Amino acid sequence: MHFTAVSYCAMIGTESHQCAVQLSLAFGTMAYPLRSEVVRLYKNLLYLGREYPKGAGYFRDRLKSAFLNNKDVKDPKMIKQMIARGEFVIKELEALYYLRKYRAMKKRYYEPEE
Repeated sequence: MHFTAVSYCAMIGTESHQCAVQLSLAFGTMAYPLRSEVVRLYKNLLYLGREYPKGAGYFRDRLKSAFLNNKDVKDPKMIKQMIARGEFVIKELEALYYLRKYRAMKKRYYEPEE
């Protein structure tokens, strides 16, 4: 049986808004303990995708489809593995951007070698 925080507070005889808020927070963290990490990962990747060489739209579409393909995964171990892979992708994107910046600086300030 599924209860909302408000219906549970009404069942136990407490009509307090504070009770409902506390229970909804507790139920939310119990039901999806890794949700905040996944949302944080998505936001970080979306932010990093703004400078992607093929364009932000291309990156955003690929990112959205990757997350939507895995939306039904419920196993915490699999979710943690996917989060670790996402963190790896973040590191790779940062390396790509640093390399691009380095090449641009080198091209700008050093003479071409012949």
